[in-house]
Amino acid sequence: MKLSITARNMVVTPAITKRIEKKTETMGRYLWPDTEMQIKMHKDKARRIVEITVPMGKNVILRSESSADDNLFLAIDTALAKMERQIRKHRTKLGKNLREEIPDVPEYIEDDQDEEKERKLVKRKTFPVRPMSVEDAIIEMELLGHSFFAFVNIDTERTNVLYLRKDGDLGLLEPEA
Repeated sequence: MKLSITARNMVVTPAITKRIEKKTETMGRYLWPDTEMQIKMHKDKARRIVEITVPMGKNVILRSESSADDNLFLAIDTALAKMERQIRKHRTKLGKNLREEIPDVPEYIEDDQDEEKERKLVKRKTFPVRPMSVEDAIIEMELLGHSFFAFVNIDTERTNVLYLRKDGDLGLLEPEA
């Protein structure tokens, strides 16, 4: 596994690099040797934010993010723990549940909106969709760690949205003609 560590508004010290290398050693057994783990860190006022991205093969990208008040090592440990859980979950679910190739993983709209009276669209992303079953969409949404997932239902050939409800169950939005 290859590590790519970058920082903004801070310096990557040898202690930080050593900590990351030590914590990622166990993840190497779940990943291909040429897999690149990208770790981005930045300082935002008093918060330290760590983002980790791991491309897991054909169009599957795992992400984790963590932040801590003025404690970079805590943010690193939390983000790496989240990533390790995602990698293990991804590997076991693919082995048990998916009979086909890995479905394409869409990029989601990510925008930070403050609570204002008038909201405006600040970011737009497009992503490819591929027909899949509801069960496969549930697996993809869990792998991504998002609270919603847009996909084309293989049974109805219509765009559906799968979402996580506040009670922890899942909901499915199906448009009518």
